[in-house]
Amino acid sequence: MVRKLKYHEQKLLRRLDLVNWEASGGNLAEVRALRRYRLGRREDYVLYKALARAVRALARRLRDLGPASAAFRARCAAALLEKLYGLGLVNSRQSLAVCESLSAAAFCRRRLPCLLVKLRMAQNLRHAVTFVEQGHVRVGPEVVTDPALLVPRAVEDFITWVDASRLRQKVLDYNQERDDFDLAA
Repeated sequence: MVRKLKYHEQKLLRRLDLVNWEASGGNLAEVRALRRYRLGRREDYVLYKALARAVRALARRLRDLGPASAAFRARCAAALLEKLYGLGLVNSRQSLAVCESLSAAAFCRRRLPCLLVKLRMAQNLRHAVTFVEQGHVRVGPEVVTDPALLVPRAVEDFITWVDASRLRQKVLDYNQERDDFDLAA
């Protein structure tokens, strides 16, 4: 019987795969993406890569369908492009060529901290991740504390500060829009 690993031992072994050690440690592009997008868990990036690979495979299959199924291909391609556009992963709904170049970085760019930087609510990703983890940000009516949240295009406009957040108060003070009545309630 093997003893249960302590917390710090689990944390150290989280990034190491003892069975496939060659594949887990040598991927420099993966480490670069983890640092660039401030991903807390490697498993998220692996999942994004798998999803991007599945979308590329589906786009390739749709492209390779014969001329006999042109109507089916057009309907499925339009549905796939509409779904990817709604999630914000592609910029246009024109052709399947944009689906074949989809990468895991597109998923990383749709995470909540990246959108906070894009909306200029945070100076950099490190601050954005901290704001989300501390509960200063809400998406719609829900307070979000998980930085791995993927935000679709339809919800992107509803990213705001929490009403009781000190950051919101600082922004209102800076813009000279602070209302003492709202803060007293």
